Amino acid sequence: MILSTAYFPPVSWFALLLRDSTLSPDRVFCPPVLLEAHESYVKQTWRNRCLVLGPNGVEMLQVPVAHSASMAIREVRVDYSTPWVMRTIRALDTNYESSPYYYYYKDGFADILGSRIPLLWDLNLALAEHCLTLLGLPCPLVPTDGFTAPGTLANDHRYTLSPKLPDTVLADMGLQRPWYQVFSNKFGFTPGLSILDLLFNEGPSAVSFLMGKIDPEK
Repeated sequence: MILSTAYFPPVSWFALLLRDSTLSPDRVFCPPVLLEAHESYVKQTWRNRCLVLGPNGVEMLQVPVAHSASMAIREVRVDYSTPWVMRTIRALDTNYESSPYYYYYKDGFADILGSRIPLLWDLNLALAEHCLTLLGLPCPLVPTDGFTAPGTLANDHRYTLSPKLPDTVLADMGLQRPWYQVFSNKFGFTPGLSILDLLFNEGPSAVSFLMGKIDPEK
């Protein structure tokens, strides 16, 4: 499996990551997953943005970055000249303070965001690995050692997920079903969100949902 880096990746990113995993009664067996480390930075993608749900509907959270044309993804720097970290944490407070697991998980994410990691790649990796820890998933995320053109690798999902494309991953995998959301009484179930939405609302049940073992609403 090979994926692109992503900031608070979509639920479907983690579903793809787990596609070749197996679930035993007491643990998940997860093979290593490759992350594309040699592509050029692609603007307006999940590499520096994510979607969350709040009282006013879907909200996009972004990491401002400093980059130039054709800059390698591992060279893109996070721009801390604006208080985006504080705004992000406030947005998460507003959107998820009523969710069942927010106060169990919020400090870990706030600590990573507040550490001012210089490079986008490293920030995304730290957040993804922390999500895997919360999910109880021992899935090694391994940087690629070179760039391979699209269409030449098996299980290549580097460009499957994009804000500009319909996300059919969960449907294609038979995982498209609702989980609990705080504002579902106002908006109905909202798909296509960051893993944060599933974690804050479903907590430990999130991994079973991602692997298709349970329906969180039952």
